Amino acid sequence: MFERLISYLDSVRARDPAPRSRWEILLYPGVLALGLHRVAHWLFEARLYFLARFVNHFSRALTAIDIHPGATIGKNFFIDHGFTVIGETAQIGDNVTIYQCVTLGGSNPTNGKGGKRHPTLMDNVIIGSGAQIIGPIVVGERARVGANAVVTEDVPAGATMIGLKARSTLVPAEEWLREFIPYGTPCDDPPCDEQGSPRRDCIEKLEAEITSMREEMALMKAMLAERAAPPAPVRIRKSAAKD
Repeated sequence: MFERLISYLDSVRARDPAPRSRWEILLYPGVLALGLHRVAHWLFEARLYFLARFVNHFSRALTAIDIHPGATIGKNFFIDHGFTVIGETAQIGDNVTIYQCVTLGGSNPTNGKGGKRHPTLMDNVIIGSGAQIIGPIVVGERARVGANAVVTEDVPAGATMIGLKARSTLVPAEEWLREFIPYGTPCDDPPCDEQGSPRRDCIEKLEAEITSMREEMALMKAMLAERAAPPAPVRIRKSAAKD
């Protein structure tokens, strides 16, 4: 059990550069909420529903994270910050990362019956802050959901979802194969010098591209002007004309 806890804390530290030690990670609201959910889920499976709900409400008051006792959660689950809601029939795989203010919500059954009504997140999924995943949909393995996206349909494995309503973007294979992308949003990591400061930012990249385009346009204009110029007149020497 101690080894599993150490492994879990190390997995959190690998995804978050802020903590200085494992002890600090133990105070994270997401870690506390997950630990209390394990207790609540055990009580829920034992059909001790009132006690399970009691632990759930205590956890929510302590961490601002509401995980229904019936939700099924795999290994190395990490909620970065709080204000997250996870519904009863939600299923979460291994190594899933969720940022703040995320909802794994359920569809509204018109017949008053339960059933599977919350999302299923496969392994290595990343959900950006403020995202809303609604209904009994499946978010495929290694999929990313960007910040504030609203997802109501199945997400293919490796896809990145953005927007409202979320749409899929094509992600290069090298991005898909990366083990972890913060906030579920792929972006170019600018090269850094020895002090860790970026050598150039996006504005400099755009300026370089604009300069290159201007040079190419100037060269094209010069070539067109050269082709459009009238040919130089041919002079005939008098001696050649007399002959």
